[in-house]
Amino acid sequence: MSNSQSNQPLHGFPAVATIGVQWGDQDLFQHVNNAIYFRWFESSRVEYWHKSGLFDALQDSGLGPILASVTCNYKRQIKFPDTVMIGSKVEKLGISSVTLSHDVFSHSNNAVSATGKSVIVLFDYQAQHPVPITDEFRAIFEQFAG
Repeated sequence: MSNSQSNQPLHGFPAVATIGVQWGDQDLFQHVNNAIYFRWFESSRVEYWHKSGLFDALQDSGLGPILASVTCNYKRQIKFPDTVMIGSKVEKLGISSVTLSHDVFSHSNNAVSATGKSVIVLFDYQAQHPVPITDEFRAIFEQFAG
């Protein structure tokens, strides 16, 4: 990786959460437990929703995101101490769902150490069912994705 890339390891991800690895994130084998990566993905998704303006746009609408699926591919072990950066970007914008892809960059590894995907459905919490992504929300996704 060149220096310009290492300064911007998650170039192309409009939302990035930076998190310090905690001692308690490790398991018996002294690497970060697999479940922690899903919490990191969640932090990155929340960063995406806030930074894009989607949380503000959804306020008072009765609509909100609900997680339908999440997957993780582990590439390298992450250990304490470390700092990770977790990026989120739109991979696919569907009728009522959006698929976000995630990269987890480990500073200690100086590499993407895990990748994943989250499928989020726009959900009407009053009626308890998915709804199509409105033109307003679709425009926010498209504008934020650049």
